[in-house]
Amino acid sequence: MAVNWAPDSWTQHEARQLPTYTDPAALTAATDQLATFPPLVFAGEARNLTAALAEVAAGKAFLLQGGDCAESFAEHSANNIRDTFRVILQMAVVLTFASKLPVVKLGRMAGQFAKPRSTDTETIGGVELPSYRGDNVNDIAFTPEARAPDPQRMIRAYSQSAATLNLLRAFAQGGYANLHQVHRWTHDFMGRSPWSRKYAETADRIGEALEFMAACGIDPETVPQLAQTHFYTSHEALLLQYEQALTRQDSLTGDWYDTSAHFLWIGDRTRFEGSSHVEYLRGIGNPIGIKCGPSLEPEALLRMLDTLNPARIPGRMTLITRYGYDKIEANLPRLVRAVTREGHPVVWSCDPMHGNVVKAANGYKTRPFDRILAEVRGFFAVHRAEGTHAGGIHAEMTGQNVTECTGGAVDVTEQSLADRYHTHCDPRLNASQSLELAFLLAEMLNEEMAERKKVAA
Repeated sequence: MAVNWAPDSWTQHEARQLPTYTDPAALTAATDQLATFPPLVFAGEARNLTAALAEVAAGKAFLLQGGDCAESFAEHSANNIRDTFRVILQMAVVLTFASKLPVVKLGRMAGQFAKPRSTDTETIGGVELPSYRGDNVNDIAFTPEARAPDPQRMIRAYSQSAATLNLLRAFAQGGYANLHQVHRWTHDFMGRSPWSRKYAETADRIGEALEFMAACGIDPETVPQLAQTHFYTSHEALLLQYEQALTRQDSLTGDWYDTSAHFLWIGDRTRFEGSSHVEYLRGIGNPIGIKCGPSLEPEALLRMLDTLNPARIPGRMTLITRYGYDKIEANLPRLVRAVTREGHPVVWSCDPMHGNVVKAANGYKTRPFDRILAEVRGFFAVHRAEGTHAGGIHAEMTGQNVTECTGGAVDVTEQSLADRYHTHCDPRLNASQSLELAFLLAEMLNEEMAERKKVAA
């Protein structure tokens, strides 16, 4: 257990990116109610994820983390949850089949509501109002009533997260993830994508392998892993009042866990020394991530790792790099060398989304697919040069047929962004672009595996 830590010790440190609630009594009432609710996830599940991530850190597995930029109350539906889940399944199948590595599946789902903002307020037409901070804080509508932080939104966020988790568990364990369904995971609208055809070819080969295994007596009845999968949830631990209210002490170990998700991460804007967010995360037993951007110096990262993982537990720490396609190869090696030198066991994951946002001529925020891919290639190139494992990808994506990121084989143009631009926050890869990324990732992983075998020989 962390020394001199309690679920509320974060309140004695500097807090940034937290909303200002004007009614303290209403806030207390909401968090007290949350504190009586059942946990959304269990300590044992979080420990299982830590063990799986330890395999990633050791170069024996790969981390696939994906989902919405920001979940919303309005778009909550069984179809949206299913569609994002099955894109992640498709991506995982492609990566596993090509690389022969197990894939740890981690959704940005069932809790990714709160969003950091660059300014506390925004001004439209001369009217200044609080910034939209995610549906568990306030509403995206630009009115004084909508933008006022409302603690009761945390209760609704909990309920939506519980419903989402319930469906995800059913999908993962109830037969939908059965590898014999691999052909049925394809979205109808992806038929025109060349990567959809390539996926169908991969599915055919998997089907042939499954038929051979069945003839040998190996089928879902005898090997349950063929019919189900482990699927974990994650979100940024930003709204600390919510996280504290869902912090529970494990009855088996006595350790504290944040039961709002299996995996929590700390963002680029809240990972400073003396941060209340760092203080909170150091005391929970969940595996945690740190977003690492251009402003993070190697020595500062090492101090943070010493704070968050003093026992150097493999699988506890995931470093999620977010530089931009034109900065990663110049900046990332310094962090990799420092962490390797000090012997910290970490998962290295690439977030190629946040450093590559541009504004299109028509005013829409977008992320060009070629820049996303260039950052991923740079990430793999750095780790290949440093002899470390490029262990994961962290992508904002959706199973919906949106037009938010330009490029890719489906060739979303700036002119077509307005067709289906539905995001509440930042642009997401659609299903076709996500699958394309998975195939290109698989090629890079294969190159890494081949290089490792060459060195070992």
